Amino acid sequence: MGIDLSLIWVLIIGFGLMMYVLMDGFDLGIGILFPFVPHSSDRDIMVNTVAPVWDGNETWLVLGGAGLMAAFPLAYAVLLSALYIPLVLMLTGLILRGVAFEFRFKADEAHRRFWDIAFAGGSYAAAFFQGAALGAFINGFVITGQTYEGGALDWLSPFSVFTGLGVIVSYALLGSTWLTIKTEGVLQEHMISYARRIVPVLLAGIVVVSLWTPLAHSAIASRWFSVPNIFYFAPVPILVVATSWQLLRLLAGGSEGNVPRAGPFLLTLFLLFLGYSGLAISLWPNIIPPGVSFRDAAAPPQSQGFALVGALLIIPIILTYTGWAYYIFRGKVTGSEGYH
Repeated sequence: MGIDLSLIWVLIIGFGLMMYVLMDGFDLGIGILFPFVPHSSDRDIMVNTVAPVWDGNETWLVLGGAGLMAAFPLAYAVLLSALYIPLVLMLTGLILRGVAFEFRFKADEAHRRFWDIAFAGGSYAAAFFQGAALGAFINGFVITGQTYEGGALDWLSPFSVFTGLGVIVSYALLGSTWLTIKTEGVLQEHMISYARRIVPVLLAGIVVVSLWTPLAHSAIASRWFSVPNIFYFAPVPILVVATSWQLLRLLAGGSEGNVPRAGPFLLTLFLLFLGYSGLAISLWPNIIPPGVSFRDAAAPPQSQGFALVGALLIIPIILTYTGWAYYIFRGKVTGSEGYH
């Protein structure tokens, strides 16, 4: 029995995209929370919590995109053609917030407000269009042979708009729980309060998507609600409810003395992982929904094997330097610390 290169590459790409969502999500969430923090000094602290690590988080997005091109060129061609507009707008948002991140520290007080708005606007744009692309992916694409036959705006639908807003809410929760770890005092209390309000909104969004998706796609409904699948997959929604309840219970403590240091953040990461696993269950094994599997879109084994050598070398390096960076810059960030 030979090595299943296509399956290995699906797992690598899926892992890369999951790592991007989990690690860059709280980074974007900080920008999403910017309009709700009136004091410039508090916004400085918020940005300083991710200053040493923020630009490494997009590494996982690059890994996922490059892996898709190398291992599944058909999927890369179709998805890029179908999602060209939301992906370009997402990248524009990432560029805008990256520029604003650097410039706001160098701007005088008269111009810093502009860069704060740019940072928040870029964060909202990047998060929304990531979610819109996700919604379009779930809805599927019209292809003939190996060519995308849909229009430039087929990605835009009520469902994709809803998923775009859902990703904004998800990242806001990640950002607020991250800041409960990295800040203290009044700012930390505000973040705990925001997180408590966001959890029910996110849970409601998960419920809506969980109902909307099977109602709109009979294949997904059959996947989830047929016997015995319903028993196999039942732990996912059960864990979503249990995780949300535990998250609210921890956040109800209010002060740092009553909130486990990393508990809310870790539970939020797990909540998003559950959503990610639910998406995988719904669409497996299709890499171009609704009907092109990852095996149908795979590159020749020689190409996949050649690219896999590089991936197996670079992924441990990425994990090592990422873990080291977060370890070095662990601990609280206060107003006396700056970014240079």
